[in-house]
Amino acid sequence: MKNVTFNLTSLHNHNDAFWGYLKLRKHFFVDQLGWDIPHDNQFEMDQYDTPVAWYSLVLMYGKVVGGARVMPTTARWGQHSYMLKDAVDGKLVDIPPVVLENAIESDGVWECTRLVISDELNTHALRSECLSLIVSGLAETARSQGGRELMSLSPLALMRALRQLGYDAGRIGEPYLNPGDGRKYAVLSMPVERRVDEQAA
Repeated sequence: MKNVTFNLTSLHNHNDAFWGYLKLRKHFFVDQLGWDIPHDNQFEMDQYDTPVAWYSLVLMYGKVVGGARVMPTTARWGQHSYMLKDAVDGKLVDIPPVVLENAIESDGVWECTRLVISDELNTHALRSECLSLIVSGLAETARSQGGRELMSLSPLALMRALRQLGYDAGRIGEPYLNPGDGRKYAVLSMPVERRVDEQAA
């Protein structure tokens, strides 16, 4: 497995990886979880896939097997900022405004969204390796542009997985149950730097 990171200006350097990621998103978020989000028969793509977004994808034998999107919490594109701020501002019907007490706007804080790992990675070891590569790519992208912290609206189980990878992940919002897919979500936050003991391992 290998990690690639890019934004829309450089996606052409990675063949069709971006489109493979959008296909993977459609399969997971639409076909499996049943989310009511913009898509067609092949791709899921929303209002946050813009030139202010960056992507961290994982390839195995040339095929996208995982990925996520990241952008600074100061991002703006048209009428939208970043997902959690738009939720707090009441612009998103599927995410309750109370998910976060106050919207964060800081060059040092970046939001991660649309984290997905392929069902083809069917062992804990493979999924853990893929997650580690995705997150390290997100962290490095943010860090290279002044980011110090990542946050995301994620299933609660992700917090434990991130801690096992050496990141001090914690919850900064109250959990809520998504009636559409029956899963519990909360806003998680973590520094872009892994713990020293993990880096030395």
